[in-house]
Amino acid sequence: MPIAWSYALVRRFHAGAARTMVATETLAAELAARGFGPLALWGRGVDIDLFRPRPGDWLDLPRPAFLHVGRIAVEKNIEAFLRLDLPGSKLVVGDGPEHRRLERRYPEARFVGAKTGDDLARHYAAADALVFPSLTDTFGNMVLEALAAGVPVAAFPVPGPRDVIGAAPVGVLDHDLRRAALGALAVPRAACRAFAMERTWRTSARQFLANLAPVAPR
Repeated sequence: MPIAWSYALVRRFHAGAARTMVATETLAAELAARGFGPLALWGRGVDIDLFRPRPGDWLDLPRPAFLHVGRIAVEKNIEAFLRLDLPGSKLVVGDGPEHRRLERRYPEARFVGAKTGDDLARHYAAADALVFPSLTDTFGNMVLEALAAGVPVAAFPVPGPRDVIGAAPVGVLDHDLRRAALGALAVPRAACRAFAMERTWRTSARQFLANLAPVAPR
């Protein structure tokens, strides 16, 4: 099915809504250009009680520790991170089809598999910077999770990181990912936490409720 037809069908489905909620300004602009509307922003939130600053001295890796969190798959562009010439160490949290191949190819990096809950939150907080190399994610929840843990972010200036971080002083967006990673080390951790405190689940829920429109009685 041609992509124009696909959009036409989806647009017809949404046409009956009072408004369609989207997560980012980039998605709103893209959908508006394709004739969707009216549109309303509904930002995502983060669990600030789970993802929070905490001691990271348990992590037995050379500092600084650069972290990547997410599914280990081709589309996540993880090799862009693993190829970087960085001081300290690289820590990879996650699993996926590329896990074993990348672990063999980059033995200097520490692959620890998938983590959840408090264990995942501890790994975030123990890092010195999160490196987010994806070029295709439309948001990137791990960016907010890292910031909530007080960890600055390094990423490419593409939709997703650009929508979440923008010009806020909580990370570095650069086409040179190595420069971004090194620059992120200078970002105050307190600024990252403060940024995330304004993007909680409660904030997201309130935005959702504010976007709702009353249903006319029949």
